[in-house]
Amino acid sequence: MSDTDVSRAGSGRRRPARERILAAAARRFYADGVAATGIDTITAEAGVAKMSLYNNFSSKADLVRAYLDARHEEWLGLYRARLEHADGPRAGVLAAFDAYADHASFAYERGFRGCGLLNAAAELPAGDAGRDVVRAHKEQVEQLIAGHLEQLLPGRPDEARAAAEHLSFLLEGAMARAGLEGGDERLRHARSMAAALLDRL
Repeated sequence: MSDTDVSRAGSGRRRPARERILAAAARRFYADGVAATGIDTITAEAGVAKMSLYNNFSSKADLVRAYLDARHEEWLGLYRARLEHADGPRAGVLAAFDAYADHASFAYERGFRGCGLLNAAAELPAGDAGRDVVRAHKEQVEQLIAGHLEQLLPGRPDEARAAAEHLSFLLEGAMARAGLEGGDERLRHARSMAAALLDRL
């Protein structure tokens, strides 16, 4: 959940407590990190009692998983919006790159810091269920790219899978660099590189 979505909703005292808690957690987890953000900070920002948080989420870990699920769904929404205007499988692949660039363009409180999913995963211990959510997201992105490539390369499934892995690595690398630099220039460059690669297939 981005700061943009949160700001559109306003302070939203009439929104259900669960929504307010998740919106506050999204802001704080992305801006400050998961470990550095305590329950008291989230409840104060959401304007709810601590008991209200525990009525909606069984633990902080449960809240973190809900945040990760929400970010995944947010990205899928951006991707689907881009896909509506994509003409053919080549454009479908590039829609994944555009969706990441759209994410980078949101008005984050402390600037763009890269993929919120990977940022959170880096703080979670091995075996944590939240890391499974992040891995599933990244795998789904690669699968979506692969699906477009299978249409672009009919009868060449091995090439399609290899190209999908190549492009997903390009996308992830660009996202990491973009996060470090605080802007979307690397993502735009990666899109151009992806387009050139697609033209050579």
